[in-house]
Amino acid sequence: MKGLLEGKICAVTGGASGIGLATARLFAEHGASIAVIDNDAAHLETCRELFAEHNWPLLAFHGDVCDTGSVREYFSQVADQFSGLHVLVNNVGDFLGRIKPLADMSDSDIDALFAVNLRQVMIVSREALGLLKASAAKLRAAGDTTNAGSIISISSIEGYRGMPNITPYGAYKLGLEGFTKSLALELAPDRIRVNAIAPETTQTEQVQPRQWMTEDDYQRPNHWIPLGRFGEPEDHAGCALFLASPLSQWVTGTVIHADGGALAAAGWYLTPHGAWTNTPIVDRSAISGLMPEDQ
Repeated sequence: MKGLLEGKICAVTGGASGIGLATARLFAEHGASIAVIDNDAAHLETCRELFAEHNWPLLAFHGDVCDTGSVREYFSQVADQFSGLHVLVNNVGDFLGRIKPLADMSDSDIDALFAVNLRQVMIVSREALGLLKASAAKLRAAGDTTNAGSIISISSIEGYRGMPNITPYGAYKLGLEGFTKSLALELAPDRIRVNAIAPETTQTEQVQPRQWMTEDDYQRPNHWIPLGRFGEPEDHAGCALFLASPLSQWVTGTVIHADGGALAAAGWYLTPHGAWTNTPIVDRSAISGLMPEDQ
């Protein structure tokens, strides 16, 4: 199925790599014009080359979503180049390497995590609303009341289970659900839908599970992810396409848990050595005969 976003204009924050790039690419494949904002110039150049190769319409803006002035200039350029906006994907988020107990978190640690994981989502969404509402009004006037607009935010499974030693990150990611539900009600009269996606660990340049694990355990994600593997950016891009397209025209104010069943299985574990992990190492010799062999 192609053309689900034909004629749509879609903004993707952090759209030059990882989940953001996979989403921008999939949206373009379905007919959308894409506006990306990213603070990494090298990634932006790679994104430009990819889009030029396929002759996909692209605005690649070098900017910081945590800076209101930069965000305003970005949407000004979106308006100038595309004259509207139908979909916003709030993809940016990061734990910033600030992994430590709350007792050791400084004010600047807490503020920095808030800025990149929750505050900027509110700022970016607010600054996009003028374009989103104007474009939605045009569609409604033309008789399209089913898919006038969509805001999609990338949250995390860590907002829905405890995550030790980076408490603010988990709190802000869960905060995205409250943001999503409340804004969904505000924008429902405009027929702009607001939803979120909560991924489990996904292999990107930013997050590489192989760095944390032995090779043996890297090959055994079925011990803690029921569908048997870590996420890929394309997994979440597919969810975003669903939420951006008419396929989800009656879906708003909710969260898709794209996690391979990990939330259903649940759990962080404390090893005998006193380290927290969500990738437990099992001593199989101690439980011989109690569980089936690996498939």
